[in-house]
Order: sequence, then C-alpha cells, then structure tokens
Amino acid sequence: MNKKIFATLALAAVGASGCGGMGVEPWERDVLAKEEMQLVTDPLEAGIDDHIYFSKEASSGGRGFGGGGCGCN
Repeated sequence: MNKKIFATLALAAVGASGCGGMGVEPWERDVLAKEEMQLVTDPLEAGIDDHIYFSKEASSGGRGFGGGGCGCN
C-alpha cells in the first residue's frame, strides 16, 4: 500500500515539474514577434474591435473615440 502511494506521489511530482521551465528565451523572441504570430494582424480590425468594446463598456482608454456608452460618435 505504501509503495502505491509513494509511486503515485512520485509520478505526480514528476508530472507537475514538467511544466516548470516554460519561459521564452531571448533568442526565441524574434520568432514570436513576427507578424504571422500576432493574435490580431490587421490594425484596422483591432481598432474596430476596441471601439466596439470600449463603447459598450462606456469607457475609452485613451484611444480618442468620441461618444459614450451608446456606441455613437
């Protein structure tokens, strides 16, 4: 019984430590900075999405949008 518990705990410890060093190294940052790796590659689409989000939230985070929470300019 003790061997089963020890084996389970050892396996859990090995599994939990497998994701410990998942940082991005400095030489890997150039790959992640490429345009095709961005979540939103079109700046116009990002601006429209931000405009819709901030107009629904009734706040604008310094983007220069007119209007309030109604969504109008």
